[in-house]
Amino acid sequence: MKTIANKRLWKYLFLLGPFLIAAGVTVGLVSGSWGAIPLAFVIAGIVVIGFWLVLQSQQNQWWGRRSTQVGANALIATLAMLTILGLINFLGTRYHVRTDLTETQLFTLAPQSRELVHSLKQPVKVWVFDSSPNSIDRELLENYRQQSSKFQYEYVDPQARPGLAEKFGVKDRGEVYLESQNRRQLVQVVNGNERLSEVRLTNRLQQMTSSTQAKVYFLQGHGEHQLTAGEGAISQAVQALNDKNYTSSTLNLTEKSTVPQDATVVVVDGPKRALFDSEVSALQDYSNRGGNLLLMIDPNTDPKLNSLLTDWGVKLDNRLAVDIAGIQELGPAVPVVTEYGKHPITKDFKNGISFYPLARAVDTQPLAGVQATPLLLTKPYPKSWAESDQKSEKLEFHEGRDRKGPLTLGVALSRKRLDKAKPAPSKSVTSTPTPSSKPTTLTSPTLSALPTTKPTKVPITQSTATPPSPLSPAQNATESRMVVFGNSDFATDGLFGQQLNGDVFLNSVTWLSQQDQQLLSIRPKEAKNRRINLTTEQARLLTLLSLLVLPLIGLTAAGILWWRRK
Repeated sequence: MKTIANKRLWKYLFLLGPFLIAAGVTVGLVSGSWGAIPLAFVIAGIVVIGFWLVLQSQQNQWWGRRSTQVGANALIATLAMLTILGLINFLGTRYHVRTDLTETQLFTLAPQSRELVHSLKQPVKVWVFDSSPNSIDRELLENYRQQSSKFQYEYVDPQARPGLAEKFGVKDRGEVYLESQNRRQLVQVVNGNERLSEVRLTNRLQQMTSSTQAKVYFLQGHGEHQLTAGEGAISQAVQALNDKNYTSSTLNLTEKSTVPQDATVVVVDGPKRALFDSEVSALQDYSNRGGNLLLMIDPNTDPKLNSLLTDWGVKLDNRLAVDIAGIQELGPAVPVVTEYGKHPITKDFKNGISFYPLARAVDTQPLAGVQATPLLLTKPYPKSWAESDQKSEKLEFHEGRDRKGPLTLGVALSRKRLDKAKPAPSKSVTSTPTPSSKPTTLTSPTLSALPTTKPTKVPITQSTATPPSPLSPAQNATESRMVVFGNSDFATDGLFGQQLNGDVFLNSVTWLSQQDQQLLSIRPKEAKNRRINLTTEQARLLTLLSLLVLPLIGLTAAGILWWRRK
């Protein structure tokens, strides 16, 4: 009886050890402080268990039993497995690798977004005022947060925190705001039909971190495309520039003798009539002192810009670019471009599509100090050529008159800025306009066959440096830049959002503003439509195959197998 009592005593002594350890761990977790009391409990429990193990081994050779060895092996294996799982979870929280297997990389941030978040200098925070967080929106915000510790986000129920909602001026559920220091800006309103957009968030983030605005002037007065909505307008392009923190204004050089000093880029968009000599001289002076020009000149027009183009080694071919291997719905007079030059404007285009209704080739000649890079290249002959007989009903290549492809429809040029102390001589200014021949009217092919997409978002980073100089911010750089396109219709309303057309225009303005080292365009990511459209006959045939033919084949095979076994 005494031996049994001693065994029960040691058994109870062993149970005291785990109890003391559990008590110490509980006290430490509840109090949040591992002071003397919780450590004393844990140490006492470990000592009790160790003392019990020593006594067991001395009394009945407990360590030598098979049951003890099996139990010890199981305990060690369990502890090893728990340790491995703990290490895996630790490494998983600190180092993670994600793979986006979707075809269009729907769950991966664009390189421009990652670069922007990586370069954040001030903390920014996204506030989503919605009581029910959406998993897709949260995934997008989490992707941003993983790029930098300076980016944070928080979901807020406007009813639970009305004071904060009033501070931001929240009117509806789903409003998303971006906050940095004392600046707040509405990003968008999310709902069941519209989720949080990476394009909008990155654009607003770029605007939030930028302190200045570049100014783009559009030359008017010669039949150029109007900036407000209407037939042949470029209102979508202007709105896209405004969304990227640009300001757009019209420019009439008959009212002003020079280009305004705050001009970052001057756009000459499809003039139909000739410019005055004084206007051409003003553009030349602006270019000579470090200005940036975007010229979009259609075929069969002569705006009398030859003197300006000659200074840059550019010559326009008045023949019509023809692409017989292009999109059938558009017709041969709409060259489709899938090959682009190696330049910041087109660096991310790869084999994307852009198209140019009624375009002309743009040629360059080697000129000292001028660096020219082709941007848009048509297909080689015999798929494309420059047609001289534009009135012919049948387009055919004529040796000697026509020009074989590939043709260059756009070119980017840059040169060192001329010395201020020695400006280039200006041409004499006259008040009489140079007459121009009446342009030949060509009918544009139908373009409604292409799907319409939203204008592309292009983040713009502005320079904050403003040294005392009569020049615009862009002209403070050491070089002048020019982009020339043999077409202007590609940026008009209805075509601006098609394929890469908007990207070509926006990226050109970005590069001309001499901010090409920063972000360019971000293409919106959309899941590709993989639905199969069946005709009525095809649907009936599919129903017949699935409900009659396939079951009949299965029954026949089963009957044959049964008959052979029988």
